[in-house]
Amino acid sequence: MPKFPPNPDRRPAVVTGASSGIGRSTAAALAALGHPVALGARRVADCEDAAVAIREAGGEAVAIHLDLTDDDSVEQFAASAVDTLGEVEIVVSNAAMNMAGAVLDTDASSLDDVLAVNVTGTHRLVRALLPDMISRRRGDVVFVTSDVAERPRPAMAAYVTSKWGLEGYVHSLQMELEGTGVRATILRPGPTMTGMGLDWDPVVTGEIIEQWAAWGFARHSNFMRPDGVAQAVCAVVALPRGVHATVMEIQPEAPIVPPDNEQGGQ
Repeated sequence: MPKFPPNPDRRPAVVTGASSGIGRSTAAALAALGHPVALGARRVADCEDAAVAIREAGGEAVAIHLDLTDDDSVEQFAASAVDTLGEVEIVVSNAAMNMAGAVLDTDASSLDDVLAVNVTGTHRLVRALLPDMISRRRGDVVFVTSDVAERPRPAMAAYVTSKWGLEGYVHSLQMELEGTGVRATILRPGPTMTGMGLDWDPVVTGEIIEQWAAWGFARHSNFMRPDGVAQAVCAVVALPRGVHATVMEIQPEAPIVPPDNEQGGQ
C-alpha cells in the first residue's frame, strides 16, 4: 500500500467570497481548527470585520482585497496571502455572482459578467495558487458550486450555466491533478440562507420560487445555514491523506414532522 505523509497541523488557507455567507463562515471555521486564513473579496472592509472577529477569538486571519475579474488583483491576492501566512495548503473557491433571468431575458453582457466571476475568475485563482501546491505534492482545493449544476432551475440562466461549466472544469482538473497529491473537491450545496439574491426584486423572487415549486424544487421550506456548509468544507480538507472526496452534495434537512399523536390525533 502506498504511504502518504500526513498534512501539517498548520495549513494556511485562502477563502474567496469571504465577506459574508458561506465564505465568511468557512474562514471562521478553518481558523477555529488552527489554520491561518486569508479572506478575499471585493468588499474588503467586510472581510476585515470578519478577520478581526477571528483574531479576537484567538485565530489568525488577514483580509486582502480580491477582484476575480482582474488578473493583477488575483496575483496580488495570492502573493499577499503567501507572504503573510506562508505557503497555501487549502484553497476554498467560493466567490460567485448570481442573477435572476430566463434564457431569453439574459443579454450577452450579463451572461459574460457572471461567467467572468464564477468560471474565469476561478481559473485565475487556480493558476495563481495551484502550481506551488503541486510542487509540494499536497494541498486541498474545494470548489463551492451549487445543486443547480445537477438539477438546473428555470429563470437562472447565467448562474446555472456558470455552475454547470465550473463542475465540468473541476472534473477535468481532478484528472489532471491525479498523482500530484493535490485533491480537488466539488462541494455542491442545496438551498442555503445567504445574502445572495437578496438584492433581487421581491416580485421577481416570488415568481421564480413559484416556477421552482412547479418543477418540484421546493419540497419544503428549510434552508441550510452557512455554518453548516462551512463544516462540510472542514470535513473535506480534514480527510486523511490517501482519501479523496471528489464530489460532496449537501442539502437542508426537512423540518421534522411530529408523530400523528402530536398533531391532534388520538
